[in-house]
Formats: sequence, C-alpha cells, structure tokens
Amino acid sequence: MGFMQKYVVRVSLSLFLAFYLAVGAFIPAATALTNEQKLVSEVWRIVNRSYLDETFNHQNWASVRQKALEKPLTSTEAAYTAIQSMLKSLDDPFTRFLDPEQYRSLQVNTSGELTGVGLQIALNPQTGQLEVVSPIEGSPADKAGIKPRDRILKIEGFSTENLTLDEAAARMRGPIGSLVTLLIEREGEASREVSIMRDRIELNPVIAQLRTSPQGTSIGYLRLTQFNANASTELAHAIDGLEKKGAAAYILDLRNNPGGLLQAGIEIARLWLDSGIIVYTVNRQGIQGSFEAFGPSLTKDPLVILVNQGTASASEILAGALQDNGRAKLVGETTFGKGLIQSLFELSDGSGLAVTIAKYETPQHRDINKLGIKPDKVVTQQPITREQITTEADLQYQAAVELLAKNSVVLGSRK
Repeated sequence: MGFMQKYVVRVSLSLFLAFYLAVGAFIPAATALTNEQKLVSEVWRIVNRSYLDETFNHQNWASVRQKALEKPLTSTEAAYTAIQSMLKSLDDPFTRFLDPEQYRSLQVNTSGELTGVGLQIALNPQTGQLEVVSPIEGSPADKAGIKPRDRILKIEGFSTENLTLDEAAARMRGPIGSLVTLLIEREGEASREVSIMRDRIELNPVIAQLRTSPQGTSIGYLRLTQFNANASTELAHAIDGLEKKGAAAYILDLRNNPGGLLQAGIEIARLWLDSGIIVYTVNRQGIQGSFEAFGPSLTKDPLVILVNQGTASASEILAGALQDNGRAKLVGETTFGKGLIQSLFELSDGSGLAVTIAKYETPQHRDINKLGIKPDKVVTQQPITREQITTEADLQYQAAVELLAKNSVVLGSRK
C-alpha cells in the first residue's frame, strides 16, 4: 500500500472514529429516561429481583419492560397504567401497584385505624371474581349481613370483572355517612343489592371473656379479628388478665379473620409456644427461611382454635403453627388457603408496590396455598349472627368446649 493510500485509510478511520464518538456522546442524551420511564423501570427492577415465580408467569420479563417503555409516557397516569399492565401479565392478584393515596391507606389500615365499609377482599385465583374474605367484626358490612365467600359483582352499578383489588377497594371507600351499593352473589342464592353506610371502623383486634363450661372449667375465650400492629400486644394483655382470673383452658377464635401482618402472626404464635418452628418461608430459589419460638409461653393451658372459610393468611400461619407443634386442636371448617407472602415497597414518587416474594409452609412443610388447613374436628354450621357467637347456636364453639372437656390431658401435655 502506498503512502497516499495509507493516508486515506487513516483519515477515513479517524473520521469514522470521530463520527462514532459523536454519536456515542449523543445517544445517552437522546435516550435519557423521563421520570415516568424511571418509575416504570423501578417497578420492573423490584419485581425482577424479588418476585416468587422466576418464570414471571412463563414470559420474558425483559421483553415486558421493553414493551412498557415503547409507548410514550407523557404523564404520571400513563406511567401508572403502564405499570399496572406490566404487573397484570404476571396473573397474580396479590402483586399490585398502589397509587400514593392507596399506599397511604394500606399503611393506615395495618396500623389499626380504618374508615369505609369494613370488608377484606380477594380475587379468586380460579375464577378471577372479587370475593369477600371476611367482613371486619362489627363493621357496616358485617351488620349488613355480608359473609365470607360472597362474590361482589358490582360496586355502585360498575362491574368488578376487570377491577384490581385496590381499584375495587377505592370504589368502596368514601366519606363517613355516605352510602355504597354492592351487587352480591352467594352460592345457591340469587344475586341481590346491598346498601351499606360507610363509617369509621373500630379495629380493636381482641375480644376476651372468661366463660365456664358445663363441666365447671374456667375457659378463656379469645376472639382475634385481624393481625394489625396492635394485635400481639393486646392479645398478650388479654391472656395475662384471663390467667389472673383463673382460666384453665382457652378457645382462640380465628373465624372470619382475614389475616394482616405476617410478623403479628409470628409474634402471637410465640405467646403460646415454648419452642419450635412457627413457619417456613420459601423464595424462588427454594431457599427456606424460618421463624421460631423461643419461649417462655404465657400459658401452657389446653387450647382449641376455631377456624372457618374466612380464616386466611396470617391466621392460617398461626393455626398451622400451633396445630403442627401439637399445641392446639383445630375445630371448624377448612381455612381459606392463602399461603403467599407479599412485601411492600415504597416507590420514588410516594406510590407503593406489593410483590409476592415467597410462599409459606407450616412446621410440617404443608403448603396450604389454595388448599387451606383442615381442622382436627370438622364442624360445619349455617351462618350465625354476631350475637349468637358462643351461644347454643354456635355449634363450632360448643364442639370446642366438648373437645376441651374430653382431651384436656392430651392438649395440656406441654405443661
């Protein structure tokens, strides 16, 4: 190659390199993410590193992000829509986006305060329908006769078919004293409209009474309505009071308790156990974590737990822990079957993200998701009013009293 040819090649390479560097310098500025795109990417990254199903519902999760960012996101609402579409592809009703108002509301609900109709709801994983897990004790929904497993077809005439849990909850919220109309469907019955007046919900999670069995045994009756931040402290206080009054056995009523905070369920299990595994958690790598009791328990008196179809989530963790450790017998109906654990993430704009990060197993490694926990003694009964609880009409309570009388030595074997 002659001198001129070498010179031309070098000049050409120099020009190409200069052009490449110019383009390279230009590309980052041209592809800098907007705040809306950053929010979508933030959600994508959290799900990418935390979500339980490593197949992301059998799809390429990177492609989902790419598709979400292809469309121009010109507003916060557009970003929220893109995020919701991205999460919907996971087909997991518990992994969901919460706008700033919904996120604040969820934080308040688990802290022990609530306004609205007082319903705990879920999407049925088989049918996709909006279902009642349980009405909160004494709430407007409870007083209106709403029952676990009732299906909510419409809210104020608006179909719930394509609503997320948070969208449905938002439509049921409103000013205290205002009315909301729900179209309810119950198994074996025609659908009907129910009008409920919104109110402030009292979330005292523990009801404690000292009762006497026909055999003369002093029974501490404890009803736990949900697992909020106050539950463990209040239940410990109630047990201490009943012990001082001479309780010799206990009935813990978890019927229609939809759960709440995982940590609250663990702390309450520790009130009853001297030692033993409470629950295993399993992430997408199959790595097991565990929570244990380290004693001493507040009482070693015999214990029976009442459960039904409205017993869910943290309630099932508690019931399963005490059943598997031989600390309690369960009476009632097979529980709801929610064995997934969500973690709550706060996003950069004040919104939130709930992500299914693990599943839980009982101490004997039972996976109860969609299966529930079967009680030791199955007792079914027609729905009863709040006033009928613990009366002769309460067949499950009566069965628990009878079981305590027959098996007090076995149930109290950990004394």
